[in-house]
Amino acid sequence: MGNYSVQQEDIDLLRSQGMVEEDVQHSIQVADKAIEIAGRTGVELNIEFVGRAALFHDLGKIESHGIKHGLLGAEKGERLGLPAEINLVMEKHIRGGLTSAEALELGLPQKDYTLYRLEERIVIYADRVADIIHDGIINLNNELEAEARFVEILTDNIKYGKNDITRKRYLKYHEEIQGLIGECSGFRVNL
Repeated sequence: MGNYSVQQEDIDLLRSQGMVEEDVQHSIQVADKAIEIAGRTGVELNIEFVGRAALFHDLGKIESHGIKHGLLGAEKGERLGLPAEINLVMEKHIRGGLTSAEALELGLPQKDYTLYRLEERIVIYADRVADIIHDGIINLNNELEAEARFVEILTDNIKYGKNDITRKRYLKYHEEIQGLIGECSGFRVNL
């Protein structure tokens, strides 16, 4: 699995490209959460990939906070020489991995944005969990409560679920990842 933590040089790269501090902090929170969740799964994963993909997932927000920020981030990542697998996560992370039809409907290039790797799904799940923890909209007693109440929170708050298709996708990732965590620890968070 490996021992990896977010690297200052990667954080500095985000800042040097013009990412605003609020987005930098969100990216760090997502990376830390993704690394932590990946570690709890007990699955042999590329933790450096998880951490770096999570850190760079919103790189495109330097140019736009709109629906195309994933595509813009992937293009910027390629220009910066980031690994192709990280650029792919940036491109595909919008709404948790769109189908070709959804992409077309949203005005994105028509192709499959499915997240095939567990590491990718962990990044997207961590993005939702970090938002729930840090947005200040949901009252939580501790960080794990965001995972324990994930189904309820996504069902009750359109901000996190986006729409029915996206919410179902996020809930599927939640079930998969919490299932792995439960197998590893013998404890399952509220599914």
